Amino acid sequence: MNTSHMPHAIRSAALSFIADPFIVGIAEAYHFEPDALIIFENGKIKSFGSFDQLKSTLPEAMEVKTYKDSLVLPGFIDTHIHYPQTQIMGAFGKQLIDWLNNYTFVAEQQFKNFDYAKKVAEFFLDECLKAGTTTVMTYCTVHPESVDAFFEAAIQRNMRVIAGKVLMDRNAPEALLDKSATIGYDQSLNLINKWHNKERLSYAITPRFAPTSTHEQLESTGALWKKFPTTYMQTHVSENLGEIAWVKELFPERKDYLDVYDHYGLLGKRAVYGHGVHLTEREWQRMYDTQSSVAHCPTSNEFLGSGLFNFEIAKRKDRPVKLGLATDVGAGTSFSQLQSMNESYKIAQLGGFALSSIHAFYLATKGAAESLGLEDKIGSIKPGMEADLVVLNLKSTALIDFRMGHCKNIEEALFIQMIMGDDRATKAVYIAGNLAYENVHS
Repeated sequence: MNTSHMPHAIRSAALSFIADPFIVGIAEAYHFEPDALIIFENGKIKSFGSFDQLKSTLPEAMEVKTYKDSLVLPGFIDTHIHYPQTQIMGAFGKQLIDWLNNYTFVAEQQFKNFDYAKKVAEFFLDECLKAGTTTVMTYCTVHPESVDAFFEAAIQRNMRVIAGKVLMDRNAPEALLDKSATIGYDQSLNLINKWHNKERLSYAITPRFAPTSTHEQLESTGALWKKFPTTYMQTHVSENLGEIAWVKELFPERKDYLDVYDHYGLLGKRAVYGHGVHLTEREWQRMYDTQSSVAHCPTSNEFLGSGLFNFEIAKRKDRPVKLGLATDVGAGTSFSQLQSMNESYKIAQLGGFALSSIHAFYLATKGAAESLGLEDKIGSIKPGMEADLVVLNLKSTALIDFRMGHCKNIEEALFIQMIMGDDRATKAVYIAGNLAYENVHS
């Protein structure tokens, strides 16, 4: 994209998070500027504040792009997603294991072809941008080509992303298995050396989940993460009751599902666990003690009938676990984190907890950044942060426009957006200060 005529500053209403609302309460968690000026410089935010206070600092030649009836937020962050599953979104699900065998493992075999993987990666990232998502933590497939393709597509868009080759050496089709734990280790090692910390990329060591890795592979995975502690570790845990029972059969010597990973040294900062629907109190405490994170995947948990996530238990004030929002495409049913917030609210209601708009938007921005250890780079609007931003059209449909006419404050405005909005609300997306997506119909 030609950025020579891109604005260096934007003016609009803007909101950023300053603390965890689950801990400090709603009112203390965010900062709202009804008329804000945000100035970019070298891909970062140079200044953020009220337009009246900052307008005198604008150089005469600097272009200011004004967005009316809009709200600027930190770009949404998706903490658990599978780019190779884009093509099977909306596939009739039954339950998790059936869905994996009938759809996922079939689709993922195509990603040995680099050109095919690149085509899907490009479509996937463009859909993320359309939804206002500027950072993803994604699973690739067992094939190194799928990782190369994804990272190349991300570099072309200058996006901050995290990804890794899936590690599996049992209980999956032959074409998707590492032939040995050594091969999985060596391929991951080569990909780390090739991509980790290159431009805005980070590598995630990625055992799919405990049932598809042997003891030998889990041991080598722990050794690899110990060797490269600045990488991430991502996997699944306690998504589905049948899965938990299967893990108990495969690892009878371990205390519970999380203890399998703990035994192999796979808990800690930058460890991100998808789902966590059925974690026990012992497991939640261990998550907290090790500063591990959970990615909440609401549309996926509903679609596959996995269960209802409990926010109150996860964010209990005496041991609040780091929590980020996620779409989990393709078991998840939308790229839109607004839709993820919508479903999170309903899940919370069914569990007796009222999830406010401030809670929900926090989980998709600063909360997600904290769960990835990236809160010093993304997830907030303040000087020095990377300028990854989403501009939401607060009147993206006739119904939302009508509803906003009866809106009392910013918290209600956000709630309307998360319950009634989708990717049509994405007016513009900035990546490192450059316009990366613009909805010409918005």
